[in-house]
Amino acid sequence: MPIPPELEAAADLVHSVMPPTPQICWPLLSERAGAEVWVKHENHTPIGAFKIRGGLTYMAELKRRQPAVPGVITATRGNHGQSVGFAARRAGLPAVVVVPHGNSTEKNRAMRALGVELIEHGHDFQAAYEHAMALAEERRLHPLRSFHPWLIRGVASYGLEFLGGVPDLDTVYVPIGLGSGICGTIAARDALGLKTRIVGVVAENAAAYALSFERKAPVSTNSADTIADGVACRVPDPDAVATILRGAERVVTVSEAEIKAAMRHYFTDTHNVAEGAAAAPLAALLKERSRMAGRRVGIVLSGGNVDRRLYAEILGET
Repeated sequence: MPIPPELEAAADLVHSVMPPTPQICWPLLSERAGAEVWVKHENHTPIGAFKIRGGLTYMAELKRRQPAVPGVITATRGNHGQSVGFAARRAGLPAVVVVPHGNSTEKNRAMRALGVELIEHGHDFQAAYEHAMALAEERRLHPLRSFHPWLIRGVASYGLEFLGGVPDLDTVYVPIGLGSGICGTIAARDALGLKTRIVGVVAENAAAYALSFERKAPVSTNSADTIADGVACRVPDPDAVATILRGAERVVTVSEAEIKAAMRHYFTDTHNVAEGAAAAPLAALLKERSRMAGRRVGIVLSGGNVDRRLYAEILGET
């Protein structure tokens, strides 16, 4: 079936800036999981994470609709901010990014290297987000949320690559932060007319989307304290919840110990670096090992941006 024009155009834009990322079936991972495991390597983008795809399409659409936009502002735990910085610099726009105190020092450095004005505020993503929205009005900047249809169009390009490049995947596990990754994968699956099951993955300590899926309505939590900063969400987006309820098979929660173990497995089995959120899909697959036995399964390694000191500590654990 034909791919919707907006998804095709977004993929063309993304591929004008970066090549498709590899999808690899790793023998040791497959042996470990008892299934044929394909990894989508979004850690191999110019910012080391999938978010770059959405930033490119969002900024292009913004410039088309508002040629005189003075600049953009957003909040992030890191990868979204790098995406905004990369795309804003390419579009010739100033970008302000708000992060919570205690954010990844290396992600902060990467964002500054892309030319963003970095502001630290609040104890978690939600506090940083609320401050960013207030500053948007005060400084008359365009507020750029982490979940938006323009972002999803770009992010869907990795789903089109993955599902188009590896036929007959039974199930794909995708981490859920605010939801652009899983919603983009659902959009790609539907555009290709496939029956692949999409499974969302969250941390037990940041279970807002798992609770929302269970109750079929957005459910916020009081905290989101997890090593997987890319899924550290406590207030889910209602539109994302609606899409996940319509298009996902289930949402799996994984523990901090399971996430750390999956980060180690990625290194020992593939010698790729996976940050916490990116390792969560592998953790979920291993948790559901008996359920997935013998199947062809995809997992999205959504990014590799983890601080060296933290990574060394995790690799040293047994």
